[in-house]
This record gives sequence, structure tokens and C-alpha cells, in this order.
Amino acid sequence: MRRGWLIVLVAALAMWLTAGCGGSKNTPGTGTTTGQTSSSAASSSATPSPGSEQPPAGAATFDVTIANGQVTPTNATWQAKVGQPVSVRVTSDAADELHVHSSPDHEFEVAAAPNQVFTFTVDVPGSVEIELHKLDKTIATLQVQP
Repeated sequence: MRRGWLIVLVAALAMWLTAGCGGSKNTPGTGTTTGQTSSSAASSSATPSPGSEQPPAGAATFDVTIANGQVTPTNATWQAKVGQPVSVRVTSDAADELHVHSSPDHEFEVAAAPNQVFTFTVDVPGSVEIELHKLDKTIATLQVQP
């Protein structure tokens, strides 16, 4: 019985490692998308909203600026708690894709617009990388604490 579970675990780990950046996509203008999975995964909801959209109360909120092919911050370390909403507020002069390497991965379309708010939660403690695909830059590593 143990051997069977070990094989399943190794196969799942191999699939996760080879999946790369092939996460789900949420695009602007599609409203709110919410996905819930088991307690060993993450749930996500995002409403990219140019203009006056505000992060939810109690969210760990982080600001990102994309201008002239550069992103600020780069390689930052952010903190959040398991289950706490995390909002990334992006002001950008170019379109890109924001990728959250949680389980499951989440990908959000960034428009050339100010104050786009992308909100998600992570339900598993650990390190989660947040990156931009087109600029190929790591914005931050989110340290998710229990």
C-alpha cells in the first residue's frame, strides 16, 4: 500500500515540475473568476480593474509598476498568511501576464492601465513566486506563513 502512494506522489510531483508556466488565465473584462480546490491547493479570484478598484479589507496589498520595459519591485520578498487575501495592484504602460506560482498556478492578463487589482489566496504555507511573463522578471517571492 505504501509503495502505491509513493508512486502516486512521485508522479504528481513530476507533473507539477514539468507543468512550468501553463497555468489558468483570467482576462480583464471577464468579471470575477473563483476556483476552489482541496485544502492542499490554493483558491484564486481576480478582478483586474483599471481605476478605483480597491483591494478587499484585510488583504496583504502590494504595488507593482511596469514602465518603459522595467518592473518595480524586482526580486522582493513579501509576507502573507495562509488564507489571507493577497492583492497585487499593478500600474502598467504595457500589456503583460502576471503569473502566481501557487498550487494551482494563476495567471492574470495585465493591461496597459493604472490600478489593476488582482486578488488571490494561498492555502498552503511556503514560498510562491510572482512573475511577469513578457518581461521575464520575478516581481517577488511571497512567503506564506501558517
